[in-house]
Order: sequence, then C-alpha cells, then structure tokens
Amino acid sequence: MRIDSGRFTVRLAETEAEVRAAQRLRYQVFVNEMGAKPAPEHQAEEREFDAFDPHCKHLILVDNSEETEDGAPAVKGVYRLLHGSDALADGGPGFYTATEYDLAPIEAYDRETLELGRSCVAEAYRGTAAMQLLWMALSQYIVIHDIGLMFGTASFHGTEIEPLKIPLSFLHHNHLAPEGLRPRTLDQHYVNMNLMPADEISRAEAMRMLPALMKGYMRLGGFVGDGAFIDWEFNTVDVCLVMITDKITERHKKFYARRAPSDIARVLG
Repeated sequence: MRIDSGRFTVRLAETEAEVRAAQRLRYQVFVNEMGAKPAPEHQAEEREFDAFDPHCKHLILVDNSEETEDGAPAVKGVYRLLHGSDALADGGPGFYTATEYDLAPIEAYDRETLELGRSCVAEAYRGTAAMQLLWMALSQYIVIHDIGLMFGTASFHGTEIEPLKIPLSFLHHNHLAPEGLRPRTLDQHYVNMNLMPADEISRAEAMRMLPALMKGYMRLGGFVGDGAFIDWEFNTVDVCLVMITDKITERHKKFYARRAPSDIARVLG
C-alpha cells in the first residue's frame, strides 16, 4: 500500500532504518514536546520504542523533499498498527492498550481488530493536509485487511483532571461506547469521566478543548471507554477510543478512502 501526493508519500515502513526514523519522530513529539519521561536507553538514542514495536506495522508519512544525515526517510507522521490476530496469537504481545484498560469486550469481537498507537505528526506539518493523507492510507488499510473495529488510546496533554472536566464529561455523556464494546480503565487506575451534569456542558467549549486527533475520531462516529487513565510516564490523560468501521459515515469513507491524492497534493505542494 502506497500513496504518493506531491512531495509526500504514505506507506508502511519496510526496513529497520525506517522504523527507527519513525521512533525518532515519536521521541521528538512525546518526549521533547509533550514532556514524557524517557527511559535511559531511549534518551541515549533519542528514540521512543517498546516491546510492542517488533510485532507492529508502522504507517509513515515521508517528506521526499527533505534529506536526512543518515539517509533514512524524513518521517513526518506515523501510526503504529497492531492486528488483533497478531496480538492475541500464541507468542503474541497482547495489546498495549491492555496496560491501561480491560479490553475483554474488544478481545471477544468476532472480526479482525486493529490497535492504533503512537500516532503523531511533526509540529510543522500539523494543521495541513498531512493528517488527511495518513487518514486516507489508514482507510485503505482498513478495507484491504477487512478490519471490523479499530481502537487505541488518545491523549490530553498534562496529568491534571480538573482542567479537563468539560471535555471528559462531554465524551462520557455523548460518546460512551455501547456496553458490549466498552473497555474500562483498570480498577487500580480508574478515573471517573462523569465530572459534570450533561446539561451544564457547553458543546462548543468541549469540542474546542478536544485534541485534533480525538475530535477527528468523534466526527467519524467514534466512541470512548468507561474511565480515563493518567499516564504519568507520558505526561498525559488518556481515553480509550473505539471505532466500528461500519459506523464510519459513507461521506467520510468516500473522502478518506477514495479522494484522489492529487487533490491533497494541491494543498501540500
């Protein structure tokens, strides 16, 4: 799978060097920008990586106009993809999200699932059509692999709950996953998201406070699990997102899966 649009390419990483380039971007965003606490081995190499990476596919956005010192591609966006059939197979790593949430409803789902993780875009490329290219590629990937359900954690920056009571309550009251598909924060880490009555929440204010990626999921019909998780290591408050691929509106399917790359190329250059 490959999409070329102007000076950009979106494809799966094919070599260890390309995976390492994606991990360097993750370090730049999660550690340098968001204040995650790097392990010594991460700090030494300025890469963010973990034991799940070798089991995952890495969807990368490459700026072909930029040269790098080591000759690796200039990765400007990344999604880490883990199939449920791989995660739960004999010898599989399980899901990263299971370190924060009880995923029993998702693990019992009767179609292929896909965990989305470590998604990020370089600062200079945010607010451009770069994210649309990643979504286009992801939509095609879903169709090719017949994915029935996508899930993963999405994050608010910081670890204080009080400043997030509006968006967390909004998600709880308006986007809570159906009970049969609802992950729940592990008991020892559970943070209640029902912090305000529904009739006291300003939808406009809540939407303004949602991170762009989370807002995109909600617009595509996404749900959230029960409870938030404070990730002290990554300096974030996480929610678990769940998307049934059949629930994605036809309008957005057409936009992301079928839109010509040339349309986006005119925006990106």
